[in-house]
Amino acid sequence: MVRAGAVGAHLHASGLDIFGDLRKMNKRQLYYQVLNFAMIVSSALMIWKGLIVLTGSESPIVVVLSGSMEPAFHRGDLLFLTNFREDPIRAGEIVVFKVEGRDIPIVHRVIKVHEKDNGDIKFLTKGDNNEVDDRGLYKEGQNWLEKKDVVGRARGFLPYVGMVTIIMNDYPKFKYALLAIMGAYVLLKRES
Repeated sequence: MVRAGAVGAHLHASGLDIFGDLRKMNKRQLYYQVLNFAMIVSSALMIWKGLIVLTGSESPIVVVLSGSMEPAFHRGDLLFLTNFREDPIRAGEIVVFKVEGRDIPIVHRVIKVHEKDNGDIKFLTKGDNNEVDDRGLYKEGQNWLEKKDVVGRARGFLPYVGMVTIIMNDYPKFKYALLAIMGAYVLLKRES
């Protein structure tokens, strides 16, 4: 039989006595830790917004979620995007686009481009690892994409770095546990 005091001592010794650590903090320390946490979150948001402005893309970093672009990109690769409106779209370019009615953007290659006399551009995409073009993915009645559908164009990538995002989406309990641990660490970490 394990005594409750032994379990509490073990938790405290292993650093898992979160509430005990909170009780030991005075109000000033606790306010400082909460402020520190808020600064980290706001800094991350400012960096993200800065990247949006610099790249011209509403989502400057995306994770490849499927194997449709293999061998060019694999599931879990992290893509860096730009979306400067003045750059023309060319066949062979890898774009990330949104389709009306779908929440998740798609990463595929431009295979055909049609430019009208008035300067309007329409294009067709296809995954490198797919048998057919993407017309089946577009909204009903849409056969071509337009520039307004493009979230960004792939300019660089880091292989498999995005697997963390995929794991957190596939296992939400893991995501919440990881966020809770990180939040507790930031709040309970004491400055020397």
